[in-house]
Amino acid sequence: MQKSCHSLDAVDVIFDDEHAVANAGLIAPATLAQHLGLKELFDEYVDLGDAPGRANVGLKAMTLIHSALAGGDCIDDADRMRTASTPDVLGHDVRAPSTLGTFLRSFTWGHAAQLDKVLDEAICRAWAAGAGPGNGPLTVDVDSTITETYGLAKQGARFGHTKVRGYHPLLATIAGTEEVVGARLRGGNAHTARGAAGFLTQVFNRMRRAGVTGEITLRADSGYYNRNVTGACRKAGVVFSITAKMSKAIHKAISEIPEADWTEIPYWMEGGADVAETTYRPFAARHPEVRLIVRRVKPTPGSQLALLATYDYHAAITDRSGDTVALEADHRRHAVVEDVIRDLKYGVGLNHMVSGRFGANAAWMILNVIAHNLSRWTPRIGLGPSAPAMTTKTLRTRFLDMPGRLTTSARRWTLHLPHSWPWQDQFDTMLSNLRAVELPVMVLRR
Repeated sequence: MQKSCHSLDAVDVIFDDEHAVANAGLIAPATLAQHLGLKELFDEYVDLGDAPGRANVGLKAMTLIHSALAGGDCIDDADRMRTASTPDVLGHDVRAPSTLGTFLRSFTWGHAAQLDKVLDEAICRAWAAGAGPGNGPLTVDVDSTITETYGLAKQGARFGHTKVRGYHPLLATIAGTEEVVGARLRGGNAHTARGAAGFLTQVFNRMRRAGVTGEITLRADSGYYNRNVTGACRKAGVVFSITAKMSKAIHKAISEIPEADWTEIPYWMEGGADVAETTYRPFAARHPEVRLIVRRVKPTPGSQLALLATYDYHAAITDRSGDTVALEADHRRHAVVEDVIRDLKYGVGLNHMVSGRFGANAAWMILNVIAHNLSRWTPRIGLGPSAPAMTTKTLRTRFLDMPGRLTTSARRWTLHLPHSWPWQDQFDTMLSNLRAVELPVMVLRR
């Protein structure tokens, strides 16, 4: 059989281009990271003492962050950042996977807390550069997730309430921008709300340091329905909207709501859902009364639940002011936090814990959070706050995964990118705006 002249069998493959660049579009987030001084922040805040991985902290951290942005979900994937001229596009030397493994294993829990200071300062600088929410209100969503692990070697990995072995990290995100403003790794058997009050206090203080002057709202599910969480909110001047656990006292309060107070809301089944509110004093007699907003839903016709109850009730406590229907709808939008968690797991590398040491995994999580935030800040600063939000996968497909070739002429570097790339104009605009970020961005430490 005669082969076509266009047969792929006739194409010679040679690995010999020293000027090729893997993931050439990484020049955009790398430019932003350079203008925000991220590498210098790691060098300033992270002190590993006499640990084997103590040298060149900034280089190693940035190698892992850029690897995560390129889709790497394990340490060995960082080797791709070392190919040909790729380090020249990243703006720093790249370390080998074996060195990065030693670096991560040098972290204790206390050292991982130093990385949290880098996250704090990075948020302050990025928001000062234009990624912030401005003077308007801000909504913080808190939730936890299960990061599954396999085998018995990982410190802190336990079976939790989901019957899955792994870790149970705590996360705080910003509604609308999908940034992660707080992350804390916990053992797999940690209760949902364990440490949540102190964690949220840290997040609220971080938001104020970053320049938020408007009202802050906390949204949370029933796992955070306790007096410590509401107490932390009141102390910080933050209003809250928290799903209530359906206790006997809650059911009694709902039963006393007059039928005339129920307002129908849009639902797929006509007359299928209504909203009403009453007042309620949760937890203890000394706790202030709050609004109890309730949504009742008719069971799906033909289901077994329809034979047992007239309505299914969903309640939330809040100290917010505003229309009942609007507040109930806004509370349900807390579910957007799941989109952020999904992007952390499948957009960067949080679905995989790389070490048997708890401190190393805590450091891995914070580095992935910073990579995730860079993927949000890059288009937000580069294309403007009004630009459509995109997932890390979309950002990678359109901008980061472009092949490239780096050449030099008359002492001027040129990065050659594919002709007729569909998103060329957006990329040019984004890179130009990122290069205009003042260097360094000065933020007063408090």
